[in-house]
Amino acid sequence: MTEVVRPGMKPARPYFSSGPCAKPPGWSPDKLATASLGRSHRSKLGKARLQYAIELTRKVLEVPADYRIAIVPASDTGAVEMALWSMLGARPVTLMAWESFGEGWVTDAVKQLKLDARVVKAPYGEIPDLSAIDQDGDVVFTWNGTTSGARVPNGDWIRDDRQGLMFADSTSACFAQDVPFEKLDVITFSWQKVLGGEGGHGVLILSPRAVERLESYTPAWPLPKIFRMTKGGKLIEGLFKGETINTPSMLAVEDYIYALEWALQLGGLSALQARCNANAAALDAWVQKTPWIEHLVADPAIRSNTSVCLKFADDAVPGLDEAGKLALVKAMDAALEAETAAFDIAGHRDAPAGIRIWCGATVETADIHALGPWLDWAFHTARSQ
Repeated sequence: MTEVVRPGMKPARPYFSSGPCAKPPGWSPDKLATASLGRSHRSKLGKARLQYAIELTRKVLEVPADYRIAIVPASDTGAVEMALWSMLGARPVTLMAWESFGEGWVTDAVKQLKLDARVVKAPYGEIPDLSAIDQDGDVVFTWNGTTSGARVPNGDWIRDDRQGLMFADSTSACFAQDVPFEKLDVITFSWQKVLGGEGGHGVLILSPRAVERLESYTPAWPLPKIFRMTKGGKLIEGLFKGETINTPSMLAVEDYIYALEWALQLGGLSALQARCNANAAALDAWVQKTPWIEHLVADPAIRSNTSVCLKFADDAVPGLDEAGKLALVKAMDAALEAETAAFDIAGHRDAPAGIRIWCGATVETADIHALGPWLDWAFHTARSQ
């Protein structure tokens, strides 16, 4: 049995959850602007702050000027479903799924909307053959699989002359990876991911082609109020100027604004991406020298730099079935939390048993370096019990 050595140094900020994620370094509640709190979101101040959040989003993400941005209810899920329910059905649709959220969009399209959709799947840790995807119809996929750690490598596979719309759930990719807006028509995220904002709000970004679909197509099914983006066949422009469908949390909005301003001070999108890449590289260096763990995504070209998913090496846990591996993960997670050395490192409940380390921009690389010895300690401690 390997000797269990308790590390001496802990991560300064032991927050490794994949959503809500760690706050930006230096964050504290007293640094948030509070004048909008207790005010109506439809007041002059409330609308101005919501519009400012949209403007900052465009600036940091480098969103094209002719793409529209809206703050919508119900996190990334709300943003995705708002788009799917409002725009699918006009053309044939292909849905790609290689993790649990992609599977969720399959359920929406096939079981709820009753569409005769083509469903293309890949197991956890892999992605489908992108070259075989029909782009004359609509395509729905997750840019970065939050629960599998597998991402599309780039947008080169997307045709400029595509006839359908590209729907990209990009919630753990935006601010961290190159998301080519000119190749996409619907882009969604929630600010609880790479920027560490509070949950509950989604962001929906639409290309001019997506707007044209909204104004020219009426789905066969009824739309709930929170999904409606048109009135009288025309886009509700106010939605993309801070006039939200329902009441947002202005505290969450101010928290998001703080994170966007922090991102700009860092140097914008390229600086955020560099931080994510440095964190992922530091974690990978630890994986490469650690015999009991390996990447769930074997191919580095499609491996996430944010939601890094890891699995136990087979020879490190001989004879341990999936239930046993899950029990091992829970024991590790509990031991690390008790030591305040790392929080929320367990993989997603729908994923193969393993650990998941968030390497987004709000995490410090020094904390990734400090985490490795604690993961070793937790594994060997749990195995020796």
